[in-house]
Amino acid sequence: MASLARHLTFDCSDAYRLAEFWAAVLDGSLGDDDFPGDPEALVTAPGSALLFVTVPDAKAVKNRLHLDLQPQDRSRDDEVQRILVLGATLVGDHRKPDGTGWVTLADPEGNEFCVERSAAERALTT
Repeated sequence: MASLARHLTFDCSDAYRLAEFWAAVLDGSLGDDDFPGDPEALVTAPGSALLFVTVPDAKAVKNRLHLDLQPQDRSRDDEVQRILVLGATLVGDHRKPDGTGWVTLADPEGNEFCVERSAAERALTT
């Protein structure tokens, strides 16, 4: 039998703070035993589990792995605005006039991720 990927793990400077951001983005929750200052924090959300681990090294280069998010109950543009309000920053706007494309954002520690169109938006262009 093959291995199971249990978590996607992020090295970061403040595990709890970054986990709080991602819990809000994914409408997930932190573990009952996670508190500010903990060296590890786990976010669980439908379909995903993200583990944040405090390390002494600062982020130095672009991610080699990133998340692609697809909004479930709102448009891509509304989701981008919601995540920006949560503390993300805009890295690149790859939206096209026909509605396709994506937006690249960075979380509060600079980890890049993309926001794609919702399933409803995709259905309109097929």
